[in-house]
Amino acid sequence: MHSQDLSNTDSPRGPRPYARNGEITADTPWPEGMHRVALGVEYNGTAFRGFQVQSHDSLTVQGYLHEALSQVAAEPITLVCAGRTDSGVHATGQVVHFDTLASRPPKAWFMGANTKLPDGIAIRWAQAVMPQFHARFSAQSRTYRYLIHNVPTRPALMAKQVTWDKRKLNIDAMRQAASVLVGEHDFSAFRASQCQAKHPVRRIDYLHIGVRGDFIIVEIRANAFLHHMVRNIVGVLLAIAAGEADVGWAEQVLSSRDRTQGGVTAHPYGLYLVDVVYDECFGLPKCRPGPTLLSEPLGAFDHSASMDACIGGQTVR
Repeated sequence: MHSQDLSNTDSPRGPRPYARNGEITADTPWPEGMHRVALGVEYNGTAFRGFQVQSHDSLTVQGYLHEALSQVAAEPITLVCAGRTDSGVHATGQVVHFDTLASRPPKAWFMGANTKLPDGIAIRWAQAVMPQFHARFSAQSRTYRYLIHNVPTRPALMAKQVTWDKRKLNIDAMRQAASVLVGEHDFSAFRASQCQAKHPVRRIDYLHIGVRGDFIIVEIRANAFLHHMVRNIVGVLLAIAAGEADVGWAEQVLSSRDRTQGGVTAHPYGLYLVDVVYDECFGLPKCRPGPTLLSEPLGAFDHSASMDACIGGQTVR
C-alpha cells in the first residue's frame, strides 16, 4: 500500500480553525502542547446500548471510555471512532482517537484506562499519532465478521456472542448469492430506515463465507457501511441458505433499492468489527482480528483457497 500525501494547499477561505478531535489539514493551526492519541479497542457489546454516547443514558462503550480516559488525563476527554456499532454488536478492532493536553506514555493510556473500564471493554493498544490522523475519515476500509453457530440446540456458553441457527444451511448457495453483492453498488435495500448516511453507494471489496466446525463465518470488507448493512446482508444470505428463497433473490433485493424487499435483519449478537485499515504512514499496530475462537487471518475464508468440507451444498459435520 502506498503512503498518501498528507500535505494540503491553503484554503481560499483561509486556514481551517482547530476543532478538538476534528480533521486537520496543513493550514490548520495545531495548539501548542496538544497531543493526538489513537487507541485500539475491543468490547463485548452485550451489556451496552451501542458504541455512541446517547443523551439519555451513559451505558455506552463511548461513555465508559470518556470516563476512564478523563481520569487518566486529569481533564475531560471525548473521542471519535472508526465505526459506530449498535447495541449487542461486538468489536475486536475498533479504532478511536482523541486530543489531549495531557502527556502520557502509550502504556499509561491503555493500562491506566483498563483499570477503570468495565469487564466488557478493553483497550488493546495506544499510540501517539500525527495531527492529520482521524479515526473515521482516515479509514480506508472496515472489516466485519459475522458468526453463526449452526447446531440443533441453542448454545448456552456463547449466548449473545454468536447467532444461533439450527436449520440445514446450504453454504454453496450462500456463496453464490454473496458474489453479486461484491463491488460498488447502491445498497439502499440493505440500509436501516433510520440510516443517516448522505448517499447509499458503498464498495464491498470482498464477501467470504467460511466454515469452521459448527460455525459459519461471514467476512465482509468495504470502504464503509450503511446502518444495519451487514446484518441485512446476512439476513438475506441466511434465508437463501435455508431454502426460503432462491439464489437470485440477493440480486433482486439489491436491484430493488427498497428496504422492504430485503427480509429480516439478522441479530446483532454474531457481529464483530474486526479490522480498520489506514495508510501505512500512520504506523498503527495490527492485531489478530479474532474473535477469540478464530485464529484465521483476514481473507482466510476466500473460497478459492478454502479447505471447507462440503458435500452437495451441506457442511460436513
